[in-house]
Amino acid sequence: MQQFESRPQTILLPVKPAFIVFTLIAALLTNLLPWSGWLLAIKPDFVALVTLYWWIQQPRRVGFTAAMLLGLAMDVADGSLFGQHALAYSMLAFAGIVLHRRVLGFTMKDQILHVIPLLLANDIIVLVIRKSAGADFPGVTYFIGSCLAGALWPSLCYLLRLPQIPKPDPDHV
Repeated sequence: MQQFESRPQTILLPVKPAFIVFTLIAALLTNLLPWSGWLLAIKPDFVALVTLYWWIQQPRRVGFTAAMLLGLAMDVADGSLFGQHALAYSMLAFAGIVLHRRVLGFTMKDQILHVIPLLLANDIIVLVIRKSAGADFPGVTYFIGSCLAGALWPSLCYLLRLPQIPKPDPDHV
């Protein structure tokens, strides 16, 4: 059985719901940036990445409603088949909520190894729906974005956890 690394644990402050909404809107706007050329081929799905983070960290605050609404917003923004991102994000939400305790128990390196397959499954669901609607296969470069998003996982965890770290108390130095 794998031994968990001993890491110093700090008690984090509760996350503010406004911060969660802000990060989800920022992820949606980042997805809507005009990517072109080779960047378009390797662009990670920032909405899937940020929502997966919140489904793992705060499964009771961010649920399937966020998955559906953000998925429908992505479908409208991409001009794609209505509901494909909503279905993929709902499946990702289910996996994130079910696996949240398991993922949180691992080191960051092992978390990445759990996050990448979840993001790949998200991309496969979208791809299967597109293919069934008659679209062409985009090539294997389509899956690079999921691997790149997995590589961004540690940075994302650090950035989204910053507002929850308590400030040092000057009286207890």
